[in-house]
Amino acid sequence: MYHVQNFHESDPQTLRDLIAEHPLSTLITLDTEGLNANLIPLIWFDDGSEHGALRGHVARANPLWQHFSKDIDTLAVFQGPTAYISPSWYATKAETHKVVPTYNYVTVQAYGTLTVHDDAAWVWAQINALTNSQEARFTNPWQVSDAPEDYVAQNMRVIVGIELKINRLTGKWKVSQNQPAGNQRTVHSHLQAEGDMAMAACVHARFKDET
Repeated sequence: MYHVQNFHESDPQTLRDLIAEHPLSTLITLDTEGLNANLIPLIWFDDGSEHGALRGHVARANPLWQHFSKDIDTLAVFQGPTAYISPSWYATKAETHKVVPTYNYVTVQAYGTLTVHDDAAWVWAQINALTNSQEARFTNPWQVSDAPEDYVAQNMRVIVGIELKINRLTGKWKVSQNQPAGNQRTVHSHLQAEGDMAMAACVHARFKDET
């Protein structure tokens, strides 16, 4: 990923929080047919290593788990909020007119070694962890055990566990922090007016002092 210093994010907790909030990754592997991209929910686990691991599962019918290259890293891309930023939103437009459109975005990329877990106990633990992480925000969270045991067993037979042992974790937060303080604030106001509270919060978190 191309990095500009202003936008580079390396704080481990910030990166893990983005993964937790937006777990549907684009998992990119290389096989004999070339590059392959799959949308796979992945959740972060502390496995005692520097960057941790990402765990998920795929359909047994998906060739990903049998044909990925073990000689190069697999890449998981997590996409956070995005927003088009109009030049008309900048306070400096009226002063200089030297403004252009851009996109704000937040993203995390995790590189690492992919391994397969064709093991019922491992998959059971993974689907419970994934379900619980997503259901936690509901008043009456659904649990895997709410479904009939034989139905769950039937569904588990058609999935396979995967794990990405992360060796490099990096992020990019392009959220108007390269703009003067006045422009940051007018962008923030326009995003709120547009109802884009997610990106508005990202911009607000990187406000400069007015001085």
